[in-house]
Amino acid sequence: MSSNNAHTSVASLRKHAGTQRSTSNFQRNLRKYAWFYMLITPGMLYFILFHYVPMWGIVLAFKDYSPFLGVAKSEWVGLAHFKDLFLHDTFGMLMRNSLLLSAMNMILYFPFVIILALILNEVRLLVYKRIVQTIVYMPHFISWVIIAAITLMFFGPSGVINHFLESSGGKEVPFLVSNEWFRPIIVFQSIWKDAGWGTIIFLAALAGVNPELYEASKVDGANRWHRIWNITLPSLKSTIIILLLIRLGNALDSDFLQVFLMANSLNADVSDVFDLYVYRKGLIGGEFSFGVAVGLFKSVIGLILVLFANWMAKLAGEDGIF
Repeated sequence: MSSNNAHTSVASLRKHAGTQRSTSNFQRNLRKYAWFYMLITPGMLYFILFHYVPMWGIVLAFKDYSPFLGVAKSEWVGLAHFKDLFLHDTFGMLMRNSLLLSAMNMILYFPFVIILALILNEVRLLVYKRIVQTIVYMPHFISWVIIAAITLMFFGPSGVINHFLESSGGKEVPFLVSNEWFRPIIVFQSIWKDAGWGTIIFLAALAGVNPELYEASKVDGANRWHRIWNITLPSLKSTIIILLLIRLGNALDSDFLQVFLMANSLNADVSDVFDLYVYRKGLIGGEFSFGVAVGLFKSVIGLILVLFANWMAKLAGEDGIF
């Protein structure tokens, strides 16, 4: 009996000592890194208040929400909204348009950003490099409304391009109301607006490459192309994979304001994406629960794509995002 009590006492003392040690370590780290915790606090509060707290609204996807009854008293309908979404005539078109627009952006925009970052990294005249960076960053801060107006000036019926075509003996091209031209214009706008801004992460990654690698390659007789192919690009591989994984999570997302401004009834067959559909059904039509269900569906598909791509990256021996 006394032996058992002794063992119990020793175990409790060890547990208490371990708790005290972990508490003291936590307090020591809190004092040591107090400024870092203060710096990260606004970001944490932002994500908690605007990304995690609103997640309780997911329950609306399983209810027939009425503003007059409130969330608690609204009727529970289970998966009825998802069934309506999948059986709707436009579901296939919405899925196709959203995926194609996302795929075109990924295939054309992403490589362009990498190439632009490589070109900027090779510029040795610092003043010229800063000027070019400023010029290519500036469109990121221009509103989509202004960009849509500029697009109208160039591609509209009486725009610069059509005026040039007609004066050259050609025919007017209906760029803004054509199904064939909608996606190329959207991708072109995205590249023009955000390609420069997108180079920041790649330039930051390139800044961490050991300069001795370049010096050693020069000694070995490697030219600039060989240095880019064998040193620069492999150094960007992990960054490229992580950004691709993050982008896959938004595979069904479109820039709502951009698509909203460029869409019209004549190009609806290619411009109607999930974001516009949610806007029409959820906000204009007042079907709030259905809109939440569509948003939840997009999130689940994005999560599945990220998990699959992350698994493939790890299978290939690369680091994923988790």
